[in-house]
Amino acid sequence: MVKLDILADPICPWCHIGKRQLDTALAARPDHPFVIEWHPFQLNPDMPRGGMDRRAYLQAKFGGKAEAARVYAQIDAAAQAAGLTLNLGAITRTPNTLDAQRLIHWAGIEGRQQAVVSFLFQAYFEDGQDIGDRAVLTAIATRAEMDGAAIARLLQGEADIDTIRARDAHARARGVTGVPTFVVAETHVLVGAQPTTLWQEVIEELSGAPGVLQ
Repeated sequence: MVKLDILADPICPWCHIGKRQLDTALAARPDHPFVIEWHPFQLNPDMPRGGMDRRAYLQAKFGGKAEAARVYAQIDAAAQAAGLTLNLGAITRTPNTLDAQRLIHWAGIEGRQQAVVSFLFQAYFEDGQDIGDRAVLTAIATRAEMDGAAIARLLQGEADIDTIRARDAHARARGVTGVPTFVVAETHVLVGAQPTTLWQEVIEELSGAPGVLQ
């Protein structure tokens, strides 16, 4: 088996696209060698815990509606090519993702990361839900067959906040500046949403020589 570490933020559209393109390759090869683990990286670590108005966020990030529209037109086109339908107009708030990252961390302990990450992307990009809202996160945990009541209690406290922040800081110290970032076999780094064809080639090579990527 080969470790595939993925650094991502659930409000990153390219992470959503990148996961879909990877998932398409994995579905075509159910015997793939990857053991996948998701790791935290917040695009907006200084975001207020309650998040902020989406329009205000886009204005600050892109400097105006026209530039934001241009960037998101490219994102939407890439999403459609990957088989995704984004409902960007339904997003009214940009959340702080610290609690979402905590949920992903806890899902990893229970072997439910893939489901939780998928549901987070769906909730935010397709359903327009605020994934900084703890009730939304609890519902996602329950949908992913985790103990919703236990997750609700954890979210009300400070459990693993320092852990998430330390892991995020560690990634930045190692040179990660954006997501998605994929690390294959703890050695080979791929930055950005990689096409399905690339993942197919990687899987073929790894399947021919388990544990080794030339």
